[in-house]
Amino acid sequence: MRHTEGSFKTTSGANIYYQHWQPEGDPKAILLVVHGLAEHSGRYLNVVNHFVPLGYAVYGLDHLGHGKSDGTRVYVDKISDYTEPLKTYFDLIQGWHPGKPVFILGHSMGGLITSVYLLDHQDELKGAIISAPAVKVSESISPVTIFMGKLLSGLTPKAGLLALDANGVSSDPQVVSAYVNDPLVYTGKTTARLAAEMLGGMQRITAEAASLHLPMILVQGSADKLVDPDGAKMLYEKASSKDKTLKVYEGFYHEVFNEPGRAQVLQDVEDWLEAHL
Repeated sequence: MRHTEGSFKTTSGANIYYQHWQPEGDPKAILLVVHGLAEHSGRYLNVVNHFVPLGYAVYGLDHLGHGKSDGTRVYVDKISDYTEPLKTYFDLIQGWHPGKPVFILGHSMGGLITSVYLLDHQDELKGAIISAPAVKVSESISPVTIFMGKLLSGLTPKAGLLALDANGVSSDPQVVSAYVNDPLVYTGKTTARLAAEMLGGMQRITAEAASLHLPMILVQGSADKLVDPDGAKMLYEKASSKDKTLKVYEGFYHEVFNEPGRAQVLQDVEDWLEAHL
């Protein structure tokens, strides 16, 4: 396995960090990982260690304001500050691997970013793996909080609004401990502007998901406390894809690839990928 790091600049001049893992020999397909809120691309080693030995190349980038990339932490002016660098990175990958099938794998906020990205670019991809997507407003977030978020987004866009509960990441205490102690994980509050932009993305997905037609598999833990588990179901039901699969794992928390029972999730995704090559 070969590991490579690099960076590219956005149109505004910010440096976006990326890394990739290559199998020995020519990869049979590409997995493009789109990470979640406050984390980074280096937290997907369970995916890397499973799929690279099978002949897949795994590519990931750190979003603006995340991990090793530039930017104010967990802040964007608009959601396209995530999707535009993703398109740049995709184009780079295609240049490095012309003709190779590319599957996108988005988790949590990365599932939201992926879904928004697919509305505009799905025909360039072979398929999508979407994990615990943040595409539905949780019922635990009150209308007052949503209103205040929109208000603060305009008045004080970098004000902190909500923080993630690290204990909801995984039912494995070691995963939670590693998350909390990871210097590249941001444990403060999400900025008001990002929260508002995520809400806008969720509303767009709800309105336009029927235009999605590419093959997709959605994987979701039933005991997810960080996103509404019904979001995956909503996306599955609204998408027009004739080839779509929804896997709900009973008792699993938010990060299904980091749960004690992750071997089943990885096997299900592997089986799905192999059937779509």
